[in-house]
Amino acid sequence: MTFLPFSTIPYLCPIMDKSRPIRTILYVAFVMAGLIAGSVIYFTYNPVESVWFPKCPFLLLTGLKCPGCGSQRTIHALLHGDIQAAFRYNTLLVFSIPYIILLVCAKIVHFFYPASVFPEKIQKACIIWFYFALVILFWITRNIWDF
Repeated sequence: MTFLPFSTIPYLCPIMDKSRPIRTILYVAFVMAGLIAGSVIYFTYNPVESVWFPKCPFLLLTGLKCPGCGSQRTIHALLHGDIQAAFRYNTLLVFSIPYIILLVCAKIVHFFYPASVFPEKIQKACIIWFYFALVILFWITRNIWDF
């Protein structure tokens, strides 16, 4: 007997077949377990006080902040509900979280509905280049005005 969770509703998931459901469920389970474990670790331990969190090699070598500097502290602050501190640590990450969620949703939609145009609309080259330019601009300005 085969376990096919979506076999009773074929129109909701047109690309599911007999070889894919178990792999899909395992993949989602591992990703969710990783997200939960990471959230618990970042909620429990402060990256500033713990020696187990890696330090930024770019900052250590050059003394300049990279676009990702402060991301660990930002995640810790967001998990504790301290939005003001999160903005202080890494403004770009706080503003990027909705777009990251949108990209993940696009991947899910594409997985279940490959013919959907939603993923194509938010992953256009012009949007990716705009975001890349935004990251470079953030990198430069955070080192000039120290934020």
